[in-house]
Amino acid sequence: MSYQHQYVDGTSIHFSLGKVVCIGRNYAEHARELNNPVPAEPLLFIKPGSCVVPLAGGFVIPDDRGSVHYEAEIAVLIGKPLSRTPDEEEVRDAISGFAPALDLTLRDLQARLKEKGYPWETAKSFDGACVLAPFVPGDTFADLGDIGIRLTINGEVRQDGNSRDMLNPIVPMIQHICGHFSLQPGDVILTGTPAGVGPLAKGDALELELVGQARHVSQVL
Repeated sequence: MSYQHQYVDGTSIHFSLGKVVCIGRNYAEHARELNNPVPAEPLLFIKPGSCVVPLAGGFVIPDDRGSVHYEAEIAVLIGKPLSRTPDEEEVRDAISGFAPALDLTLRDLQARLKEKGYPWETAKSFDGACVLAPFVPGDTFADLGDIGIRLTINGEVRQDGNSRDMLNPIVPMIQHICGHFSLQPGDVILTGTPAGVGPLAKGDALELELVGQARHVSQVL
């Protein structure tokens, strides 16, 4: 399945899909529900752009690799180059859009890799491991500390979080990332997931939304 960045009005975004930079354990309650320590600084990992699929029309999960967990997240689309130590104004100017997203995890595989002290990219970077909805424009939210993210599965709200609860707020998080490596137009940042993660199953009906802005319906095929 091909992927092209889009805004909610259906217009395409004219830069190529880049890397997906993820922030692990950015909500304390989520770290605790998985019995993970809360990190002292942002925990970064990267998904390749090849793992991104659109939310619209439904998506497929592996059926032969153990439990596949959903993690609803606020996605930030970068529209201008950022590197080194950008100030807050530069970061805000470089944000092209926001969208709800799913960071999918092969949880059984991740647990086995963590037990052995191995990297766990294969549990996070399989084809289809990043599910993205269309973006709302970057200037939609005047306050980046008040963006709601909600996931409903089969009529039951499973995750209901807000960026105010992030351990690392969006702008300082992006500044931290740029202190390690550059961001380019088309890169996406997944900003962490609130508590409530769990397994997906074929046939699950999903509603994924940025609260008050964009609500999307999908299904596990």
